[in-house]
Amino acid sequence: MPQENVWVVTSERYTGLVKEQLPEVPEENILPEPCARNTAPCIAYACWKIKKRHPDANIVVTPADALVIDTTEFRRVVNKALAFTQRSSAIVTLGIRPTRPETGYGYIAAAHPIATDKEICTVDAFKEKPDRETAEKYLAEGNYFWNAGIFVWNVRTITAVMRVYAPGIAQIFDRIFPAFYTAQEREMVEQLFPTCEKISIDYAVMEKAQEIYVLPASFGWSDLGTWGALHGLLPQDKAGNAVVGPDIRLYESKNCIVHAPDERKVVVQGLDGYIVAEKDRMLLICRLDEEQRIKDFY
Repeated sequence: MPQENVWVVTSERYTGLVKEQLPEVPEENILPEPCARNTAPCIAYACWKIKKRHPDANIVVTPADALVIDTTEFRRVVNKALAFTQRSSAIVTLGIRPTRPETGYGYIAAAHPIATDKEICTVDAFKEKPDRETAEKYLAEGNYFWNAGIFVWNVRTITAVMRVYAPGIAQIFDRIFPAFYTAQEREMVEQLFPTCEKISIDYAVMEKAQEIYVLPASFGWSDLGTWGALHGLLPQDKAGNAVVGPDIRLYESKNCIVHAPDERKVVVQGLDGYIVAEKDRMLLICRLDEEQRIKDFY
């Protein structure tokens, strides 16, 4: 894909880092947010600016903190979704086939396949992060998929849909629209972006719009935002333990992940399925399958 077709929305404080790590991406394609307003304003910012120069653009939205192992299958699935959205006013979200009863992800309930393509299904419902029992039920039923936050749409479709279901956000970017690619752009964004409602794209659009479809997929996806995901990606010993740190020793322990700073020596004995992590003089010891409760503890 041409680098001029890559766009990054990031916090203002990370703009320099993005430029350093992605020097091939044009500077005008790196969009700094003046403040965090969740994913609906973030996505709207990119889509309205893209539309200014590319009014018929087909867009793939994906979070930065994800790992894709099978890139060939990922391309196939994305191209199928692009072909579908290019010839319709549909919005497609990629649903990851679950491999475990994960409580850290939202889920997409698929209804039935469409007549023209058996891989693409209508969406029955979006589900919040479940408890363990509900996650096991989803896994057993077979028509629930992890919500990876990967969306495919035509820019005309998403801007029209946001005008219906997120009119406040749409009106703000309609005001900014004439300033894109001009000397006034940054001033307008800094003035108006913070007035956007703080809301996710799921709540603002996906749970309300009509033509929403899911394309179930398996391409070795993992969200790098959880300890469980990191545990699955790191090298493990014969007992399923993974460590990050130079001097960590485990005895009679299994299925644990231990993270410690370089200067810390750690000895763990007799644990099964635990997170042991230290940062900035704070120590966390928590069951790996309960990691979603960490925010309740601190």
